[in-house]
Amino acid sequence: MVFGTGDTAVTALSPTSIRMDRGDFLALVGPSGCGKSTILKLVSNLIQPSSGLVLVGGKEARAKELRIGMAFQNPTMLPWLTIERNIMMPLKIVSPFKQTYRKDKTGAFRDRVHALLKQVGLQGFANHYPWQLSGGMLQRSNLCRALIHEPDLLLLDEPFGALDQFTREELWQIMQDLYLDRKPTVLLVTHDLREAGYLANRICVMSARPGRIISDEPVTIPQPREIGMIYSPEFVEMTQGLRELIAQVRST
Repeated sequence: MVFGTGDTAVTALSPTSIRMDRGDFLALVGPSGCGKSTILKLVSNLIQPSSGLVLVGGKEARAKELRIGMAFQNPTMLPWLTIERNIMMPLKIVSPFKQTYRKDKTGAFRDRVHALLKQVGLQGFANHYPWQLSGGMLQRSNLCRALIHEPDLLLLDEPFGALDQFTREELWQIMQDLYLDRKPTVLLVTHDLREAGYLANRICVMSARPGRIISDEPVTIPQPREIGMIYSPEFVEMTQGLRELIAQVRST
């Protein structure tokens, strides 16, 4: 993936290959600027590769209408809508839900929203507005919005990065529960190696720009995982190995 032309061209990604199977939870880690978010944009068809192919379900991404959920570091809730209506937004614009939105928005779709809010511990907040919620509560709502339309693929771009450590760990547990309950295919970009190890079943390490995958290893710790396990010798050894590998590629 190359941005720009001529003397100003920047190669964001070298020729590289990554494969995900249905139901995978894959974390991308690596130095800043290595192309992790670029891969998210390629997978979601927001940009097209300069060369090569992005295949989803055996077809090029731009040739296949894929149901995608996305959650970013900034929840980007619309301040004039209630939490319920913010979460319901994908149902208004994504097939096949948009065809029945008018009929179902006060019935089946509302029930779907409330069930998700209960699952993330926000029952009773459906009629609040975004400015009435804390950062952690907004990110819980953000996860609900990303999952409300039952996506085939869930893309997470550092969704917990701006939160304090305690809230972040709380949301890791919630994200794990949502994943184990629904089993979407998940691609997570994060700088937090503990987050990658806690949530993912595979971790890919990228080189410094121009990025490429230099390591693709499974997380062997069984799920579900408890937060206390991040202090276990096995987990610490895994994250330390990742840290050393990233430090090595940053210096080369």
